[in-house]
Amino acid sequence: MINIPKGTKDMLPEEAYKWHFVENTAREVAQLYGFKEIRTPIFEHTELFLRGVGETTDIVTKEMYTFEDKGNRSITLKPEGTAGVVRSYIENALDQVVLPMKAYYISPIFRYERPQNGRLREHHQFGVEMFGADAPEADGEIISLANTLLRRLGLTSLKLYINSIGCPECRKKYNEALMNYIGSNLDKMCNQCKERFNKNPLRILDCKEEGCKAITANAPKVTDYLCEDCAAHFEGVKKNLELRGIEYEVNPQIVRGLDYYTRTVFEFVSTDIGAQGTVCGGGRYNGLVAQLGGKDTPAVGFGCGLERLLLVLENTNGLNAEKETPYLYIATMGEKAKEKAIDLVEKLRANGVSAETDLMNKSVKAQMKYANKIGVKYVIVIGDAELESNKVEFKDMTDGSTKEVYLTEIEQWIERQ
Repeated sequence: MINIPKGTKDMLPEEAYKWHFVENTAREVAQLYGFKEIRTPIFEHTELFLRGVGETTDIVTKEMYTFEDKGNRSITLKPEGTAGVVRSYIENALDQVVLPMKAYYISPIFRYERPQNGRLREHHQFGVEMFGADAPEADGEIISLANTLLRRLGLTSLKLYINSIGCPECRKKYNEALMNYIGSNLDKMCNQCKERFNKNPLRILDCKEEGCKAITANAPKVTDYLCEDCAAHFEGVKKNLELRGIEYEVNPQIVRGLDYYTRTVFEFVSTDIGAQGTVCGGGRYNGLVAQLGGKDTPAVGFGCGLERLLLVLENTNGLNAEKETPYLYIATMGEKAKEKAIDLVEKLRANGVSAETDLMNKSVKAQMKYANKIGVKYVIVIGDAELESNKVEFKDMTDGSTKEVYLTEIEQWIERQ
């Protein structure tokens, strides 16, 4: 037997309704905010992620699924969603269509990392991206969209943490202060942080090692080193969130795990799935479009892991999705009854009613057991004798009650659907 690869998981038919609930809710909320769907390839040229995500990030240094194709081109399975959308925005000149350009996606994401609750080597992400708007109101709109989605899904015990990591200019000053603070303790830090120290010291704040976290707990705050424009922008974001009635907490340790972020970064954290509680995160990335070959364009967005969302909902009994079941089952006895059942289910489906009938020559008793297992609301029992009398048995599966109805009444009801 060939088993499933480590860090992956099948979505079984009985679980599909949960995914559909989350995905459909995400689409509905995105459309409420004027976002349209974009789909980018599951793999891209590796250079896109080296330039876009950042060569000092864990994603690039440890986690990418990279291989050479038959043309000796380096290809990488998508490790995050933003870079591919930016590539498409540039390549398809989407700035010429309308600004701000607003897009959402639902996509598989691949990262070679230790599997954990809600995060697999292949997981799935809902994300939104907005291009062209630099005002704090755009940041507020993106955070509001995420907040609306999480609340509509039924998530509770959520906290919104926000921070600003400034622009490249004010970040230079902060990096100097951070390096001065960390310098004497560098030998006590993990090898990854030692590598980051000279390349990108801000990344040290994102380290999950307990020893490193203890050292950086009292590090200088990046918000104390913001330039005038970045400080004003951050104040604007906070004011906008207050206008929208969205509670938040400023957390100077929030820097996110990707190099392309500028200014606003944020995370929604749940306390219901243990230590790895971030269910949604994002921020502003004003330099990425130009970095990947486009025009200088402000942009902001976020990503939500669908497995994480489902895990929180199931842990809190907050998954209010209904199972997707057929509406009607037609049980049959006899050849003529089977022919009539096929005619009826085709008419029902043509009129938008989900219906099934026997496909395995089961007995009526076995057909009723099957109908009960798949959760249909109603069952009609038709035999050859019932066809002669024009009367069939109609059973309500919710309370077990039965009654005789004329077959012509059933046919008239179908026509009215």
